[in-house]
Amino acid sequence: QVQPVEFGGGLVQAGGSLRLSCAASGRTFSSYAMGWFRQAPGKERELLAAINWSGFSTYYADSVKGRFTISRDNVKNTVYLQMNSLKPEDTAVYYCAADRRKSTVQALALPEYEYWGQGTQVTVSS
Repeated sequence: QVQPVEFGGGLVQAGGSLRLSCAASGRTFSSYAMGWFRQAPGKERELLAAINWSGFSTYYADSVKGRFTISRDNVKNTVYLQMNSLKPEDTAVYYCAADRRKSTVQALALPEYEYWGQGTQVTVSS
């Protein structure tokens, strides 16, 4: 079992960059696929990006493809979301999630995850 905790949210101007980190406790972090989600007020939670246990396979939603990059460091038990060219519509609470069952690229694109962090607020000003 892992417990994700997000860091790095804040206020940034449109066009700027921000890097979110998610530290996950537990000695089996490297066995888990990790995903980044966001939820804006009044909207459904959206899967943005996911990465498999090794970092070899990734998934990106069309809304962030080319702007956001997911990566992981299994030595530091941390997954990252580098966000560039931020837009006001990227404003949301960002969540990190973990799932040990996802072993295929197709599974990475599915929004069901086992363990969730508490979220971190990202606000992009125009």
